Amino acid sequence: MSRICKQRHVSTCLLLTICAVLVAQLSGCASAVQSDKPERTVWLSSLNLEKMTSGWGSPQKDKSIQNKPLTIAGRTYEKGVGTHAASLMYVDLKKSCRSFSAYVGVDDEVNGKIGSVRFRIYGDGKLLFNSGVLKAGEPAKKVDIDLTGCKTLTLAVDPAGDNNSYDHANWADAAFVVAGDDPVAIDAPVFEEEKVILTPKPGPEPRINGPKVYGCRPGRPFIYRIPCTGRRPFRFSAENLPPTLKLDTTTGIITGTAPAKLGEYPVALKAASRHGSSQRTFKIVVGDTLALTPPMGWNSWYIHYNRVTEQHMRNAADAMIASGMADAGYMYVNIDDCWMKKRGDEPYRDAGKAVLPNNKFPDMKGMVDYIHSKGLRAGTYISPGPWTCAGYVGSYQHEQIDAGKFAEWGIDFLKYDWCSYGQVYKERMKQTNDDLLEKKRPYRQMGDILKQLDRDILLNLCQYGMSDVWQWGGEVGGHCWRTTGDLGLAGGADLSGFYHIAFSNAQHWQYAKPGQWNDPDYILIGWVGNARGMGEGKPTSLTPNEQYSYMSMWCLMAAPLIFSGDMDKLDEFTLNVLCNAEVIEIDQDPLGKQAPIIAQTDEYFIMAKDMEDGSKAVGLFNTTEIAINISVSWNDLGIEGSRRIRDLWRQKNLGTYKNRFEMKVPRHGVAFIRIFPTGSAE
Repeated sequence: MSRICKQRHVSTCLLLTICAVLVAQLSGCASAVQSDKPERTVWLSSLNLEKMTSGWGSPQKDKSIQNKPLTIAGRTYEKGVGTHAASLMYVDLKKSCRSFSAYVGVDDEVNGKIGSVRFRIYGDGKLLFNSGVLKAGEPAKKVDIDLTGCKTLTLAVDPAGDNNSYDHANWADAAFVVAGDDPVAIDAPVFEEEKVILTPKPGPEPRINGPKVYGCRPGRPFIYRIPCTGRRPFRFSAENLPPTLKLDTTTGIITGTAPAKLGEYPVALKAASRHGSSQRTFKIVVGDTLALTPPMGWNSWYIHYNRVTEQHMRNAADAMIASGMADAGYMYVNIDDCWMKKRGDEPYRDAGKAVLPNNKFPDMKGMVDYIHSKGLRAGTYISPGPWTCAGYVGSYQHEQIDAGKFAEWGIDFLKYDWCSYGQVYKERMKQTNDDLLEKKRPYRQMGDILKQLDRDILLNLCQYGMSDVWQWGGEVGGHCWRTTGDLGLAGGADLSGFYHIAFSNAQHWQYAKPGQWNDPDYILIGWVGNARGMGEGKPTSLTPNEQYSYMSMWCLMAAPLIFSGDMDKLDEFTLNVLCNAEVIEIDQDPLGKQAPIIAQTDEYFIMAKDMEDGSKAVGLFNTTEIAINISVSWNDLGIEGSRRIRDLWRQKNLGTYKNRFEMKVPRHGVAFIRIFPTGSAE
């Protein structure tokens, strides 16, 4: 360029410079390569493949994922990398790479099995190549990308919206043209996002939150703390409260026994202070159905594991009140595994054969009473097998006695975890050879027992989705049931584990209804421990946008909102994610619908939930590595005409839209909106 400048007019030189910049920008990168070194080829397979992730196995140099010749649609390639979706690799281009080329597709070794993948390439955060969905047996797709000026390249392979079975992905003949230093494979970058608090802080005026309906059985003990934000003190009142119940007008805690007569009891709850007043209808439904809205609370597992103590539980109850979580509607304080005697620590049971707590829990009844004194509820955990998953005493052959003890302590929630019951199941199968009968058996037994107790105890079936539990969990007495494995153990090279859990759970939307909820596991944000080693807590690795997406998905799916992070380390950002009243209203809507995924592409997915008032709650989720525009049409939602849109995280109206709505959504972020008919109440 300098030689040309000497020979031509300055304006001509300037024009050539502008053209060079435009070419570089059109290629998706920043500026032209400046190097006097001769061009050469650097094969992708010569880079450190330990930096490439793979959904199964390990990436192979110049071979398929099964260490065979690279073959796509009958053509064999000498060079390349065989991997498996989902797969990611980040490459530092050293500002010296001119281009990247390859042939991409599914390896022939899948032998006609259904394998489908999608290859995407990003340069400095901009999408440079998208293969679309490629299936086994289809010809390879050619990649030829100008990398002039690019600093970092991201090579991504995803399962194309389905599972990753037989997704054997080949980067065949993959090579860089280089005119400087060789490119280097690097660790996945840490995506630094500012922790922007989107949720406005509650004002000083009272605002009553929580469910609008509450189910209970006749004559059972009743406890409910009215969730209310604002500047205390408040004075609470409850119009038409049944005479068997009483309200503490200072604390807002309702106690007593449920009415003996079946039926609905509409109550007008009111909170008043010098800053204003708030009123909310609260319908008490006395009948056979509990958990008319998904339960909300905290569980000890993902932070305390086998270190859990009675003091942790008392502290959690204190923190639930002090942090404001209880004012947003969280009410269950649940202990998970490891409160009983461990194998070898005999005696395991008391003189009445009831399970004994270990020495970290010297006063279980006192602990539960303490939780109740806050207006909260207490939950526990055990296995129907002889041992829990962590090797502590289970309830096998002592189910009635243990359930009676739980009721005596005042327990309100029971997580019943399959664990060692698998041994019992195998023996019983020898007698019946009826898989479904035996998968149901322990849960039906406990469900029947709990119905006869003098307490309302919610039953959480924890058996990881075996035998399509969503089809029969309610039949055996369950109020919510895990649909997948542990979220803390879930992972993915392309997206964090909660996405994959959500995709699986979302398939069962039609089975959710009041009293019966699909449970995709806990909300793991804030400070959480490493599930694989039951390690001490540390800050979540999820980005802020991912945390907003996580909470949005769980609320759209009408999932139990059970937080399992460190209650002693709740920061403002975590509380803003957990405690947005308008977001939680989507989860707690009395209609009890779970949102299905109504649209899904290789870049985004959309979930939509019908609400009791006729509005729609909609989440637009970005699954790419860059910010993109996402739109939803009224036709997709089954609505028409002008609609008022409200941003739920920011709690502000966005205006009136007709026919469609579009918004730019950040990497792994969400636009969470509620769509109202025009003219509906603000």
